[in-house]
Amino acid sequence: MATAAVMPQPGLPKAAFKPIIQGQATKRKLEHVDFDPRQHLAFEEPQSIVMMRDIGYSEDTGVSPVAVSSPFRMFTPECIQNFRDEVLSNEVLEKCSYRSNIAAFQVRGYAPKYAPFTYDAWHNPQTLSIVSKIAGVDLIPNMDFEIGHINISVKSEKQALDEKTAVELQRKSFADDEGIAGCPWEDDKPVVGWHRDSYPFVCVTMLSDCTNMVGGETALKMANGEVMRVRGPQMGCAVVMQGRYITHQALRALGAQERITMVTSFRPRSPFLPDDSVLSTVRGISRLPDLYYEFGRYRLEMLEQRIQTQIKRLREDHDSGKKTDTKALKAFLDEQEQFVRRTNSEMIPEEEVIEGHQPEMGLENVKLLTPPEDEVRPVKRAKVA
Repeated sequence: MATAAVMPQPGLPKAAFKPIIQGQATKRKLEHVDFDPRQHLAFEEPQSIVMMRDIGYSEDTGVSPVAVSSPFRMFTPECIQNFRDEVLSNEVLEKCSYRSNIAAFQVRGYAPKYAPFTYDAWHNPQTLSIVSKIAGVDLIPNMDFEIGHINISVKSEKQALDEKTAVELQRKSFADDEGIAGCPWEDDKPVVGWHRDSYPFVCVTMLSDCTNMVGGETALKMANGEVMRVRGPQMGCAVVMQGRYITHQALRALGAQERITMVTSFRPRSPFLPDDSVLSTVRGISRLPDLYYEFGRYRLEMLEQRIQTQIKRLREDHDSGKKTDTKALKAFLDEQEQFVRRTNSEMIPEEEVIEGHQPEMGLENVKLLTPPEDEVRPVKRAKVA
């Protein structure tokens, strides 16, 4: 198995963050804080960006030629603390937490009702500009329900210390035998199993102190079946990835009491670019009426904008004496029919959805050179006619 990692990320000033204790949430009443990009953004350019061609895919796969960035500094310690205060509040953990077959504990669908600061942070124009610049395409949050999806892994202090001790012993053994036995501290067990995201792009932000953490990388399956490891972000840092088109998994982090990541999903702002969003990985961990409302609404709004533009074009051509291009009109209508069918097919009746189930891609698919037909298809980035 080949492994590779992007360049190390920039450092982040130390902050007094205590790890959460298992079963304990923020109990104090939260004060409202407005997101201020001058106070809460600390952006530094990523040192490198992996392109889709670098992992074996054609550049017209997906909505951008960008695959994944190296970790980059994104938010200040104060901003991270505000995120933590909101997402670890009793109310959020009681009303918005989920478990699934591929992730032990997740929190989602809490903004803006329970987390106005987090909501404002990801809708702020400067935040969107940063994410869009790195992604190579103008992006907006896919849906409010998908703002700040949280993955949580928590251990006792003894468990973390035991892991750290074991890692140090393995490192010493590795040094003593001059590496003949390989690198035993590179843990291959995932915290989230092999999958493709439901939405085109994600921005993954670390909310935990990673000082004593070993591992925690994201593993990417390349087109030839080999695996590339991308270094995980430090606290306050983020990674941007075109996760809809890349099979990936989050590997375990050892030696730390907690690992909390915040994942916000994005789609192209333009309604004329393809939207390959699906709901397969999120139906089982969502309030379906809310999820279907937001998904159905934005997809219909995209359709509305496309149709209005097409009507305007038809009218202008007719008024100027041009002959109606019937072939182009039928192609447009065929594309919108497919768009509507795809939208409808994603909204499976609630009684047929298995609570807590997220599809996981088995290791037998590692060597596939192209994704399974029902998972994802390459899409051209040409504008809709």
